[in-house]
Amino acid sequence: MTTRRAPSKIIPKAFPGIKPNEIEELISNSQVHSYPPGSILCHENALEDRFYMILEGDVEVTKVINNAESRLLKTLGPGDFFGEMAIIHNAPRAATVTAKTNLTTLELDRAGFDRVLRNSSSVALAMVSEISERLRENDQLAVDDLRMRASELAQAYQKLAEQELTRREFLSNVAHELRTPLMVASGYLQMMQKGSMDSTQFSTGIEAIARNVQQIVTLVNDILFLQEMELVLPEFQSVDMNQVAQTVMDIYTSRAVERGVTLRLIPSPGLPPVSGDSKSLERALTSLVDNAIKFSPRGGDVTVKFDHKKDNVFVAVVDQGIGIAQENMPRIFDRFYHLEKQGDDLFSGIGLGLAITRQVIEQHQGKLDVQSTPGKGSTFTLTLIKWK
Repeated sequence: MTTRRAPSKIIPKAFPGIKPNEIEELISNSQVHSYPPGSILCHENALEDRFYMILEGDVEVTKVINNAESRLLKTLGPGDFFGEMAIIHNAPRAATVTAKTNLTTLELDRAGFDRVLRNSSSVALAMVSEISERLRENDQLAVDDLRMRASELAQAYQKLAEQELTRREFLSNVAHELRTPLMVASGYLQMMQKGSMDSTQFSTGIEAIARNVQQIVTLVNDILFLQEMELVLPEFQSVDMNQVAQTVMDIYTSRAVERGVTLRLIPSPGLPPVSGDSKSLERALTSLVDNAIKFSPRGGDVTVKFDHKKDNVFVAVVDQGIGIAQENMPRIFDRFYHLEKQGDDLFSGIGLGLAITRQVIEQHQGKLDVQSTPGKGSTFTLTLIKWK
């Protein structure tokens, strides 16, 4: 415990010009306490009613800026005081004060502090001066915080503007992707209604209508699938990725033949099952295979192969297609990002495939990686967790 002789020497440093009788009054209304390093004396935003004067040791005054960063405002030592704002009026602490070293303080509660201020003009004057200085410091902190928030607001506005542009492009793409098959199906239906088709043309028309209606259904299902995934997380079970891949191969073999692409599956008989939802994983792999075929040249190969190591199973889709430019890499998994044209090649779709794959894999606590070289092809790899 520090003796009264120490406060009598320290107090004049805090309040220059204070009279001896005022020093005694300040001491008589106070208590002396000691704290180990790391002790928190004032908590930011807390309602507290104690005033502190440092007799021995140092404290650090910190404030949380922008709801994240803890900024060191100052270090206080013997003769400094803090906490006066909270006992002058019912206001929360503006900062956190932590003992940096072994600390001894002279402390007053609100009632004792009021008595001292009423009877000591020099203490009152020193308090007014200190409060004014700290208000100026707080104003500067507020200005800095406002500048930071203004910068964040500008960035958020820019992002919203980009999202709005993306939304408009998406709606335009959806309208185009729906309009084309609807017009084709509608045209054939009108010809059938007018009886202007012979038996051969009628069969061709039925096939065209079925194909274009399926295209519409696929598009709508993709949009709904993304929305449903955000609301419902399926219960995971043991899934054989060999079987999932074979199902996808069966669906896309004819499509690959139409495009002049060779579709290969390299099964792995000893592949461990993964933890997941088979329908969701099928949809994820479908999107990768669909993209690989779409962006492959005639005569190109698309291969699905597997590997496993420790707790993970890897599913890779390898193509010899157009590849992905480095500047486009950060955007390819964004919803509605869509490559419409490269050279003389036009590509259909609205850019949901990779977004679906990424969302499925994220829900499976896995990873989706891509390696690509423009003009040579791409490899998309799913990393999934083994079933236990």
